Amino acid sequence: MFRIGVDLGGTNIAVGVIDENYKIIGRGKVKTNAPRPAEEIFDSIKEAADIAMAEAGVSYDDVASVGIGTPGSVNKDTGAIEFSNNLKFHNVPAKQMLEERFGKPVYLENDANAAALGEAVAGCGNGVKNFVAVTLGTGVGSGIIIDGKIYRGSNFCGGEMGHMVINVDGIPCNCGRKGCWEKYASATALVSQAVEAMEGNRDSLLWQTCEGDLNKVDGKSIFDALDMGDAIAKAVVDRYLYYVAIGLANVINALQPEAVCIGGGISGQGEKILKPIRDTVKAERYSVYADKQAAIIPAALGNDAGIIGAALLDD
Repeated sequence: MFRIGVDLGGTNIAVGVIDENYKIIGRGKVKTNAPRPAEEIFDSIKEAADIAMAEAGVSYDDVASVGIGTPGSVNKDTGAIEFSNNLKFHNVPAKQMLEERFGKPVYLENDANAAALGEAVAGCGNGVKNFVAVTLGTGVGSGIIIDGKIYRGSNFCGGEMGHMVINVDGIPCNCGRKGCWEKYASATALVSQAVEAMEGNRDSLLWQTCEGDLNKVDGKSIFDALDMGDAIAKAVVDRYLYYVAIGLANVINALQPEAVCIGGGISGQGEKILKPIRDTVKAERYSVYADKQAAIIPAALGNDAGIIGAALLDD
């Protein structure tokens, strides 16, 4: 039997048909066009699924279930998306509405949790039981796997590591707190840190790699300047990686997983970022004398983690 995995994002709806070896054999993608009524977005999910099914050459009779990874909080007891700021959803009975469209069991989960499950089972985790996935993107997304199961907490909002404070009374965060990890360790934060450094250093090669336009500063332009030997870029990246590592050390000290994976575009830098992160975590971890230490590894599935993880969802 096949499974359908859906990564419901604020911009795109990406769908994959997954075989028993966790391989995507058919894909479909449409625009989310949020915000708009849930009924319309769920119709678009079915549309994207139909495209994926056609590409896979598979009948819905051969599909066991449909899994949805969505931004926001999902109540597993009721099947409702309780809140999603990106989608403007509030207490939407998504499970019921989607099962009416698919005629199949539908399982819903927070998108970061679904991606963590995908990486733990079919990606870099290689089937480990205790695992944390961290994605450095617009914010810092994270998901926790304990004993092979997604950890959701008593109110289905567990695992939001991006909103632990690493700098008391620091930069205000959209969540209402100050000094949250994601305000220092997200890809957005890296860009902000680089722009700030550039404004005080007009001779930095960072100006060259962004063509003199601050609006074009991104992770690639920053690492390009670093590769060219720019001292300002090195200082920015070094400080940024320190922030990433301090948060990871907190995660490891609290949970002691077998592995922590780092995803997002920055993970493509490989050992260039992983070695300094590991070095700082080694100095900061509580488990200094333990025989087993959490491995810090790059994510393997890229944008497919959410699709594959969603397809793996069940009760």
